Amino acid sequence: MSYDQRRFIILVIIVSISGFSQGMLLPLISVIFEGDGVSSTLNGLNATGLYIGTLLISPFIEQPLRKYGYKPIIVCGGALVFMSLFLFPFWKSVMFWFILRLLIGIGDHALHFSTQTWITSTTASHKLGKSMSIYGISFGVGFAVGPLFVPLIKISESFPFIVSSALCLAAWSLVFILKNEKPEALVGDANQTGFTRYKLAIKYGWIAFLPPFVYGFLESSLNALFPVYALRKEFDLAFVSIILACFSIGAILMQFPLGALGDKIGRRKVIISGLLVGSAFFLTGSFFEHSELFVAAVFLCAGMCVGSMFSLGITYMTDLTPKELLPTGNLLCGIFFSLGSLTGPFLGGVYLEIFPDNGFLFVISMMLLTVAVLILIFGKSKK
Repeated sequence: MSYDQRRFIILVIIVSISGFSQGMLLPLISVIFEGDGVSSTLNGLNATGLYIGTLLISPFIEQPLRKYGYKPIIVCGGALVFMSLFLFPFWKSVMFWFILRLLIGIGDHALHFSTQTWITSTTASHKLGKSMSIYGISFGVGFAVGPLFVPLIKISESFPFIVSSALCLAAWSLVFILKNEKPEALVGDANQTGFTRYKLAIKYGWIAFLPPFVYGFLESSLNALFPVYALRKEFDLAFVSIILACFSIGAILMQFPLGALGDKIGRRKVIISGLLVGSAFFLTGSFFEHSELFVAAVFLCAGMCVGSMFSLGITYMTDLTPKELLPTGNLLCGIFFSLGSLTGPFLGGVYLEIFPDNGFLFVISMMLLTVAVLILIFGKSKK
């Protein structure tokens, strides 16, 4: 096995464990708070801590990455995630858990930003779709397994947190095997202030930031608020975990085929088609929300269509953005993902307060349709 292959596998393992911790944490804390009588609005706002942390660190992370390289940023991010997960069982408080989620958001963003940029900067264009699809699969597998650990709270509320922190520690230790590398040096106009780089990256690839926004909205709203909505409809708790896992399983099944298809026919066509069909599935599901099995099938099919939006968005951004601006483009993908993740729980929580028994999946459908139309009108295929 070459060093490049070994590096890619280690980065994929790190991302998969990060996906597991996120996939478990969102529904786990939502279920715990719902059981304690915390309102859905406060529940949703607490879930935003993860994404507020991502936004807080975003303006300050690109320069250290360019100066020190990928490996130190991954080491610092992984250590922060492990310690935060480990501290959850020590004090059960809405505010304390919000702070821990904020710290996890900072650490997770450091991990994802570094690994994404490392892969996109060192992979040939004709292989990028396949490589990022494997990256997406690894995150999706972890995210799918995460909700399945939620029923372990029947044994002990602390147990899922302990398992997650131990897995993060094991994956994090693998990064010490790798050699440190740095992104390509900036040239021309890009070698200016961070604000100038942001403007250039947005100018080239703004439309490619919408798919990560969509994925963030879906991930946070479905995992943080759908359990609350489903429990109010008297769904079984164990089956709610299965429904959430169905979405991630659908994403995993189609991640590689959609990535390879994007390499062949173009990411824009794949993204638009996925959003439109995914919107149709969620719209259909909104008429049959009383059926657990039908909702599970809808989540599986919709996940196959839109569960690849984050990795497809990154590869689409790579098509549109000059190589020396890829760290900035990856950073902006992360920022838009966080904005979507913040919007999902907040708007979803408010919606559940106003309409506690109606049409949660309808809101998801309309959001997907809106973004599909925007990319259809304004999108480009290549830089």
